Amino acid sequence: MDKKKVKDYMTYDVVSVDFHGTAKDVIEKIQKTHHDGFPVIDGNEVMGYISARDLLFVQPTTPVEQVMSSNLIVADPDMDINDAARVIFRSGIQKLPVVDEKNCLLGIISNSDVIRSQIEHVSPEKVFNFITTLKKLYGVDPSLDRGTIPVADLLPTQSKIYEDELEGRIYEIKKRLAEPIIVVKRPGRTILVDGHHRALAAKRLGITALDAYIIEIREDIELGMERTAKAMNLKTLDDIQVLDYARHPLVAITHRLVRRV
Repeated sequence: MDKKKVKDYMTYDVVSVDFHGTAKDVIEKIQKTHHDGFPVIDGNEVMGYISARDLLFVQPTTPVEQVMSSNLIVADPDMDINDAARVIFRSGIQKLPVVDEKNCLLGIISNSDVIRSQIEHVSPEKVFNFITTLKKLYGVDPSLDRGTIPVADLLPTQSKIYEDELEGRIYEIKKRLAEPIIVVKRPGRTILVDGHHRALAAKRLGITALDAYIIEIREDIELGMERTAKAMNLKTLDDIQVLDYARHPLVAITHRLVRRV
């Protein structure tokens, strides 16, 4: 159940412009590459972003640093591709520069890269992959059923979710469009594997039970995700933190890093 990362889909060969250049340099690069915007770098450090629309009514001799956008959202290569999609589409931007811990440019992830990652998502169902993982890790032979699970019984294994996706799951539940959650049921525990946004959405709506794929383990063994939940002090859905979509731990704002020369 490896998650797709930004580094798996970003473009590594990035066309950029010099922080010390002029609007004329950018215009020439647009004409040459047919790109509509570029990261602005000083050496290899990202200082901002400049697009074709930033050059409207600007004199050719105007310095790049005077017309570029410096309050730029950037991402870490280890960011989940779905989180990158959330930032790109919710903020209305088309491209997200990818940087390392020193704010040096590594690549760029675009809305088309995100769409490609979703189109390529033609893998076996999560539930069957997870059953295979359980068999390999614990030597058990789980059974699979489909039924309803009380929301109050769920042990979360994810400490953070995002407000915008939570709102989307609330809408889906109201329209009866929500997918089943995935749980592992073992003696004394119902462990939430997949569907934390759906579970919290149901709780907010006052729904007491959810449709679920139920993976049942007869053996009384503690799973690794249970130990992780314990380490994060997760006991009920109320312990999950709801975050604004742009406040991802691997997202930064370049204005904190920009130095003026």
